[in-house]
Amino acid sequence: MCGCRTSVPSIKQDSVNQPAPASTKKDPLAAAGMPKGVPIAKQLTSIQALRKGSDLEKAFATAALVYNNYADPKGKLSKAETKSLLQSQFWHVIQGQENKPKYQEIISFLDEESENKIDFEDFMFLLVSLTLMSDLLQEIKNVKTPK
Repeated sequence: MCGCRTSVPSIKQDSVNQPAPASTKKDPLAAAGMPKGVPIAKQLTSIQALRKGSDLEKAFATAALVYNNYADPKGKLSKAETKSLLQSQFWHVIQGQENKPKYQEIISFLDEESENKIDFEDFMFLLVSLTLMSDLLQEIKNVKTPK
């Protein structure tokens, strides 16, 4: 699909009988030892190894923290939750992509059997795939940096 190592629709799927009722879902931040509503920036500063980390290391850590804050206790996201997360946290990247066949393929994949789960690796493939087709990527490439 995207030319990545793995095509997104071949993502491993775990069937789930029924999603947990909202009242029994555990807060992912609390499960990670963070109080509810702790901003990602504060979570980043709590990671000792990243205090002197590069921008790239912090960027990937941010993606991991966002994923972990939404994932269930087993570290998985339903495809429906993944779609919602992408639409809320990755909007500027996916904006304007709605008519592109690859974008439609990814969204169709997330709409099919939406209770099935994906893991962090598959989530990162989605992020990379969506970024590579994004108009925002071209804008980023055009940014002039002082030398």
